Amino acid sequence: MGGKITYVFLATILVLVFGVVAMEGVLLLLTGEPAAMGMGAIAFLLPVVGTWFLWQNTRFARRANRLAAELEAEGGLPVDELKRTQGGRIDRDSADEVFARRKAETEDAPDDWRSWFRLAVAYHDARDTPRARKAMQRAITLHDAGTA
Repeated sequence: MGGKITYVFLATILVLVFGVVAMEGVLLLLTGEPAAMGMGAIAFLLPVVGTWFLWQNTRFARRANRLAAELEAEGGLPVDELKRTQGGRIDRDSADEVFARRKAETEDAPDDWRSWFRLAVAYHDARDTPRARKAMQRAITLHDAGTA
C-alpha cells in the first residue's frame, strides 16, 4: 500500500509541475519575442509528453495489478522461494535458478498469460527491469486477448 501512496503523491506533484511549465509557456508566448515564443511552444510539448508517459505507466501498473489479483484468486502467484543475503538482497544464483524454471515454464506454454506473469516476476527478481516490463506486457496482451 505504501508504494501506491508514494506513486499517487509523486504523480500529483508531477502533474502540478506540468501545470507550472504550461503556465510559463503561456507567459513566454505572450512576450511577443520570437525566441521566447519558440520556447513557450516547446514548454507546451513537455507537459503533453510527460502526461502521456505518466498515463502509460499508470495504465500498465493498473493492468499488471489486475492480473496479479486474478492470479492470486486462482492461487497461482509465484511463491517467494529466493535465498537472500544477510542484508536482505536476493541471492543472484537463487534468482537465476528460479528464472530458468520460469523460462522453461513459459516456453512450454507460450500462450498462457500466467506463465508470462511469473516470468516477469522472475525477470524483476533478477533485476532485469526492461525484460520484466516486456514479459508483463506480453502477459497483459495475452490476458486481454483471452488466451489460456
